Amino acid sequence: MHCHRVSRVLPYTPDQLFDMVGDVDRYPEFVPWVTGMSATAPRVESAGITSVDAQATVGFSVLKERFATRVRRDANKREITVTLISGPFRKLRNLWLFQPHEDGCKVIFDIEFEFKSKMLDLLLSANFDRAVNKLIACFQARAERLYGAESPGAVEVA
Repeated sequence: MHCHRVSRVLPYTPDQLFDMVGDVDRYPEFVPWVTGMSATAPRVESAGITSVDAQATVGFSVLKERFATRVRRDANKREITVTLISGPFRKLRNLWLFQPHEDGCKVIFDIEFEFKSKMLDLLLSANFDRAVNKLIACFQARAERLYGAESPGAVEVA
């Protein structure tokens, strides 16, 4: 099992970033390796809590994979949880947290994953730290395009 956590403080409101990350249909517009996304079966679980099933197609060089996840968006807690439905993973779970911060919003991204294929697991886990940092940079650039560059940049926090 591989685990990774990234935290950043971004100059936006928690609600702005929660809405942006929760809009999974838009991922192909700004995450280069997401080549397709389709969200289906939207559900309202309770006040402020919705979920959707998302089928993603991702591609890295010659490697192309499809997988399906359940995306649960809790506006009350400003938390997005993604869990595996099907695909090349034995386990996949990620969690986005959006917390108020004096400089905007502290974003915490946790991911746990394990591929079914040992070879795929070794190949992709070797570059996973770089991929997660690139993913966060894609979301930060998207926020700048949507909401403006309100400060010189993000501050990485432990």
